[in-house]
Parts: sequence; structure tokens; C-alpha cells
Amino acid sequence: MSPLQVFSQGGPDSYKLNAEGIVQKIPDSFKETVDSLFTKAPETFVGIHSVLRNKRTDTILMRYVERLAAEKKYAAGQSYALNELGRTYRNKSLYSQSIALHQRALDIAETADNLEFRVSSLNNLGVVYHRISSVRTAMDYNQKALELAETVKNPSDGLKRSINVSLNRIGNLYQTLKQYDLAIVQFRKSLKLEAELGNKLGQAVNYQNIGECQELQGNLQEALKNYETSLSFNEQINSDMGRVICNTSISQVYIKLGQSTKAVPKLEKSLQLAKTLGDGFLIAPAEVNLGWAQMLTGNYDEAEKSMLGGLKTAEKLNLEEYMSKASHLLSELFKKRGEYEKALDYKDKAQQIDEKILEESTVRYVNDIIFRYDSEKKSSEIEKLVKQNEITQLKLRKNRTTLIIGGIALALLAGIFYILYRQFQLNNEKKLLTLEQSMLRSQMNPHFLFNSLNSIKLYIINNEKKNAVYYLNKFSKLVRKILEASSLKEIPLAEELETVELYMNIENIRFSNEIDFNIMIDDNIDVHTIKIPSLILQPFLENALWHGLSSKEGSKKIDLRVSKQDSNFIQISITDNGVGRDASEKIKESKVLKRKSVGIDITKERLANFSRDYQNSFNVDIVDLYDDNSKPAGTKVILYIPTI
Repeated sequence: MSPLQVFSQGGPDSYKLNAEGIVQKIPDSFKETVDSLFTKAPETFVGIHSVLRNKRTDTILMRYVERLAAEKKYAAGQSYALNELGRTYRNKSLYSQSIALHQRALDIAETADNLEFRVSSLNNLGVVYHRISSVRTAMDYNQKALELAETVKNPSDGLKRSINVSLNRIGNLYQTLKQYDLAIVQFRKSLKLEAELGNKLGQAVNYQNIGECQELQGNLQEALKNYETSLSFNEQINSDMGRVICNTSISQVYIKLGQSTKAVPKLEKSLQLAKTLGDGFLIAPAEVNLGWAQMLTGNYDEAEKSMLGGLKTAEKLNLEEYMSKASHLLSELFKKRGEYEKALDYKDKAQQIDEKILEESTVRYVNDIIFRYDSEKKSSEIEKLVKQNEITQLKLRKNRTTLIIGGIALALLAGIFYILYRQFQLNNEKKLLTLEQSMLRSQMNPHFLFNSLNSIKLYIINNEKKNAVYYLNKFSKLVRKILEASSLKEIPLAEELETVELYMNIENIRFSNEIDFNIMIDDNIDVHTIKIPSLILQPFLENALWHGLSSKEGSKKIDLRVSKQDSNFIQISITDNGVGRDASEKIKESKVLKRKSVGIDITKERLANFSRDYQNSFNVDIVDLYDDNSKPAGTKVILYIPTI
């Protein structure tokens, strides 16, 4: 009986379908290896990686490990398998799947309180987001990974590797910001640690990164030496991906040194290997550089084919750097051919991409993160110094017979300095608290907070423990998200939608769950990559609830829809079937206590300020809805959010 027949008849678990729908048998030897690993159940990355390392790129075997680990509640094994699956998908440019797998690995590690795999998962997420040019999100993940790892006094080898990954990623960020000297410092620091661990892959990566910085600085000979050193390490570990990256970089230096004929065969070989690996992140640079070399050697037809192929791959993966480079080269190629109209078109396209890249500056954000991290480390060091000072004073008191005069003087001086320091510290804390209160007062409605807690308290009084715990968890998560978002200028649309959904769940308690709230997102929108100003939707939902639906009888409904108007805007509409604005104003005038809506005015002012940083403006339209009999049927708020 063939494996396919066994599988189709619901045969043993030894057979699995791979991504191409082909039946693959789980070898008995691998099953025995996994059983032995699970019996020992190591909790460190090195402990698991030393056993599964050679099979980590086999998605069928890793899914088998993940499923079996889940059944046996072996969190470290499950997190390891999910991260390796995520790495494999990332290397095939399947970034959404990769992010989902790494996020699952992170959730499992957090639940199991396994710090090493938390750090590993955070670093992996940072790598994926850097691949899709989401620099701010990548920095968040890698910085958090480094902070977590450095809380351990005696880190394991696996944790040391994670620290090196974080340092390397931070260096990549400096490189993105064109701060090459700072980037090289980070890479050399990581390189030293990788050499101590004997990690050849880590050394290969750092030599490659140092070479890239030197090439961008114009130091081509030193860059070439570092690329060749990186290639030698990749040859030692037999890494096809490393071979492609290094040979593409070496060829690029050859082109810049006027040795294009030497670059062409090396790039052709790299491109063929990149296509075999199926990684568009490797294919695009190889194709674009091959077209460049072919153009310089006079082979215009092949050059055009290579450049267009590279441009198509770069556009598919949104690799703006290579989209720009391919467009510039195509403009130069058509100019050489005398096709000036095409040359002008590609020149315009290249300039548009360059302007977009220039606008995506993150220097200020990164400096804030680095400053915050350094400040936290300095605060920790100050606390240690204070404790050491107290110990010193205690020792001096014990030796009063010989050091009583010096001890008293030292104590007095220490006391004076301590009081002055505490006074300075308290003044700073007071200023900071005042600033935080001013900011949060514009973002959080105190009536909402107190009323929500009263609603939860009612569940407790009525002994509805499950409802009380359920809504208390949602309330705490909502408050945490609001506090986190209030410190950020922009957040992913996905985070904003999750926050407003939590808000509506809490508010719905007070409406006896009568509100039918729906979020609809068009298929062509990726809410994880679209950035919007933080905390802008909640005031409109609050207005719809308390001015549109609170006085309405019958069905109460709010729909939030996210759609794409064109390539420059997304449209967010909030529609309620309330009493309408005119009726709401009349009802409000008749009330003794009038609820003033300041949130929308603040939001409009914030959007107006944001418009200064974009080519297009943020706009808000409020439309009154009417039924067939021209009677008010609700209100629709439409926000136009620019994407460029």
C-alpha cells in the first residue's frame, strides 16, 4: 500500500501532508529522537536546538513537534517549534504567517513564564517587521527583548545569543538611519560576543553588516574584505542564504570598482540559488544588481529583463530601497537607448519612492526609546549606590571608637546630599505626574471609568462572579492599552480597533448589552501595517453612544467599517441608528446635567496637527442620516486617513 493510500484511508500518524499537498512520512528515527527529547524536557533553547537543529527547516517535522509538545504541555518545545516554523516562512517571504507563528510562540512562552523563549520570540518578531520596513515596530520588539535578557545576571548560552541578536538588530536600525559609525560599534560588540560563543552564523552576519556600513561610507576595499570574511563563515556552515547575500554584496562592490564583467557570472549564480530558496528578499537585490552589471557591459536587452524582474519582486514585497534603485537604473538604461519618454517615467517614479522613504524618518522615535532605556539603567544604578552608601554607614557606626568623628561628618554630608537629591527627585516626579495627568485627562473620560467600575461592582454585589471577572479583565486591559497608546504618536490600526472593541464591550454593560457593535474590514486592507494617530476613534463612539443611542428606544446599532478609498487614503466610517443630531441637541437642552462633548473637538485638533506631517490632510465628515420619510435615522462619521 502506498503512503498516499494509507493517508487517504485515515492511516497512522506517521504520514503528514506538506505545504505542497505531498504525503511525507515522519521517520521512526525522528519520532524516537523527539520522544527522547520530551522525556528530558530541557527548558533552554540550546538544550532543544542541539537535538532538532538539523531538522528545523522541515516544516512537516516541526509541525509534528509542535503538535506533540502541545499535547504533552511542553511549552518550551512548542515555542521552539513555532519559532522555527516562523523563521522558515519568513525566509520564503510569507511574512503574515511568520508573524502569527512567532506571536503564538511568544504567548506560550509568556504563559509558561519562560524568559529565554520570550526573548527569542520577541527578537524573531523584530526581524520579520524589519523585513517589511516596519522599523518602529521592529525596534519595539528588539529593544524589549534586550531589556528582558539583561535582567538576568548569569545568562545561559541561549540567552547570550538572544542578546547578540538584539544588539545586531539595533545596529541594523542605526544603519537604516544612516548612522553608520554607531551601527558598526553595535556590530563589533555583537561580533565579539558571537566569537566568544563560537557562533559562526552570528559572526557571518556581523561581518556582512559591517561591510554594508563601510560600503555605504565609500570604503569599498574594507567592505570587500568583510564581505569575503562573511562568505567564508557561510561556507563553513553551508548556508545557501548566506552565500547569496555575500556574493550579491561582493558583486555590487565589483560594479562600483568598475569590474562589471567580473560581477555578472557571480550574480547569475546568486540569482539562481535565490530562486531555488524562494526568498524574494534575496531575489530582488540579485536581479537589480545583475541588470546593473549587464547594462554596464552593454547587454541592454538582458539588463532590462533583469531590472524589471527585480522591480516586480521588490514591489510585491514593498522593498522600497530596491524599488527606487531599479527605477533609477531603468531610467538610465532607457536614456542610453534614446527612449527618453520611458526614461523620464522611471525617473519620476524613482523620485516619488525616494521622497516617500525620506518622509519615513524614525530618528526621533528611536532616540526616545534609547534615552528611556539608558535612563532606566541609570536609575537602577543610582538605587544600587544608595544601598551601598547605607551599608558603608552601618560599618562606620560599628567602628565608632576609631572613626566616630569621620562617621558623623560622613553621615551629615550623606544626609544633606540625600535630602537635596530627594527634593530634586520629588520635584521632577511632580512635574512628570502633572504632564501625565494633563495628557491622560484629554484621552480618558473619568465618568466612564467610575461608571464602569460601578457596573462591575454591581456584578460583584449580585454574586455574578464570572461576569465580574470577565469585565474586570477587559476593563484592566482597556486601561492598559489607553495608557500605552497615550505615550505614542502613532499606533497600528489593529491596536486601535482592539482598543475600541474593548471600550464598547465595557460601555455595553451599562446598556444591558443592547448595543449591536460590528467592525468590518475590507479584504485589501492590512490593519497591522497601517499607522493612525493613537486614540482617535473612541470619542466618536462615545458620542454615538451617549448622544445618539442613549435616548433611543428599540434596536441600537453601531457599525465601524474600514475601507480603502484610493491609494492615498483609507476611510473609517462609524454609523449609528440613533436619534440624530437635532433630536440629541433638544434632549440635551432639556436635561439639568448636560454632558459636554470635548473629546471630538480635541480629536479634530490632533488630526489637524497630524496633517502637517503628511502630503494629504486628515478629514472628518459628519453626515445626518434620514429614512424614506425624511425622518432622522442616525448619524455617520467618516474619517479620511492618509497613507502617504
